[in-house]
Amino acid sequence: MNNLQTTSLRIANNQLWILDQQALPQQSNWLDASTVELLVGHIHALRVRGAPLIGLSASLLLASLAERGESREKLGAALETLRAARPTAVNLMNNLDRMKQALGQSDWAGALVNEAWRLVEEDKQLCDAIALAGSKLVTPGSRLLTHCNTGGLATAGCGTALGVIHKAFLAGNVQQVWVDETRPLLQGGRLTAWELGELNIPYQLICDSMAASLMAKGEVDAVWVGADRIAANGDVANKIGTYSLAVLAKYHGIPFYVAAPVTTLDSSCPNGEAIPIEQRAAVEVTGVAGSFGAVQWAPANAQVCNPAFDVTPAELISGWVLDSGVITPEQVRDGVFKAQA
Repeated sequence: MNNLQTTSLRIANNQLWILDQQALPQQSNWLDASTVELLVGHIHALRVRGAPLIGLSASLLLASLAERGESREKLGAALETLRAARPTAVNLMNNLDRMKQALGQSDWAGALVNEAWRLVEEDKQLCDAIALAGSKLVTPGSRLLTHCNTGGLATAGCGTALGVIHKAFLAGNVQQVWVDETRPLLQGGRLTAWELGELNIPYQLICDSMAASLMAKGEVDAVWVGADRIAANGDVANKIGTYSLAVLAKYHGIPFYVAAPVTTLDSSCPNGEAIPIEQRAAVEVTGVAGSFGAVQWAPANAQVCNPAFDVTPAELISGWVLDSGVITPEQVRDGVFKAQA
């Protein structure tokens, strides 16, 4: 395979490496992800994360394994193991469906490599198209609020919601960004803050529970988030806490936009109730861990509920910004997503 370098993926000497997103921003560690076991472990631990990036890393690993001479049968088993690594983000399933088609071809090794590269290039193009479409919705002097991480760390390109914000900033329309810390794993505080700093975009980090107060004071002009799955009726699964922001934005009359590639659309999923929500380990809520070590603040026997995602109903969303353009609530009610089944 050719070498590859994105913000958080690397192919070198036919080996896959990922940037450890659990160690950022204090450390930039590149970790070996050249076996199924290693990559699944990284996905479970969120060392590699972001719906588009998870799908791309799995696809690139299959291509790398094919180049290294792995048999078709073992690749098929590897594909299904990777498919089960995270249940909510549909990009993984969509990408692996395409890799499975490639595996069925006579020249399956070459087909896997070619398909993986196509997926990477498509993701870059999708990100650019999302940024272009979404930036037109950002008015001059905007103070934008975002949740979790949706930049180059989560994609092969410029990102989704954060790509929109960056393009709008370059056009002179972003005054500053409010960054939710995004409990419990602090992807906003650790990753989005780091990316915005790298892009020289002014930001202020806030606790998730501060958003309502800022909205009440008129200090938020729009909310921009990404998505891990979009159902046929327009309901959106995204990082836990997104639904709360949508309710707050609706109450305060603030636009709430979802930016995502078409690979996030699951037209076979009728609504948000049908989206599987991943439950994660209690330790993520009872304390915190990172490059600095680990601290536990809750009682050792504390009972924990830790859903990784929530579902935002379509009626709370002002617009879905895809690579194909901006989809309006009226179009969603008319069945535009269902028509893509």
